[in-house]
Amino acid sequence: MNITEIKDLMGQFDQSSLREFSYTNGSEQLHFSKNEAVAVPAPVELAPTVSSLPAAPSATSSPNPEPASEAPVVSAPVVEAEGEVVESPLVGVAYLSPAPDRPAFVSVGDSVKKGQTLMIIEAMKVMNEVPAPRDGVVTEVLVANEAVIEFGQGLVRIK
Repeated sequence: MNITEIKDLMGQFDQSSLREFSYTNGSEQLHFSKNEAVAVPAPVELAPTVSSLPAAPSATSSPNPEPASEAPVVSAPVVEAEGEVVESPLVGVAYLSPAPDRPAFVSVGDSVKKGQTLMIIEAMKVMNEVPAPRDGVVTEVLVANEAVIEFGQGLVRIK
């Protein structure tokens, strides 16, 4: 498949009501998606940013220019929660409680036993319970209620 054929397919896909499109022919594979992935951001260490662009002169200068004062960027140390991450066994929507008006299955600081339900993942209208792999204490919940999650994404951390 040449580049013009690919561009033609991309244009047709963009004009269509399809949300995803996959094409495979031998060793050639194409995948287009209009779906926006909702991901839970991983903890990121904050660092001051440095701009490499030169400062542009101001078009309107005041007679008494005040010196620009930049507040120093203070980054708090990133504290990594301890414990083993329980990963999602499938793609779906995470529910932290059995019903909207009920409390969450687990929260930070809760003791859990092996096999205890940590949350539910809905996939294709089927509610799948995610069990605790071992006894421990929940140190971190890594997903929000009703978040779309991917296979292998971290759900909770158990110490």
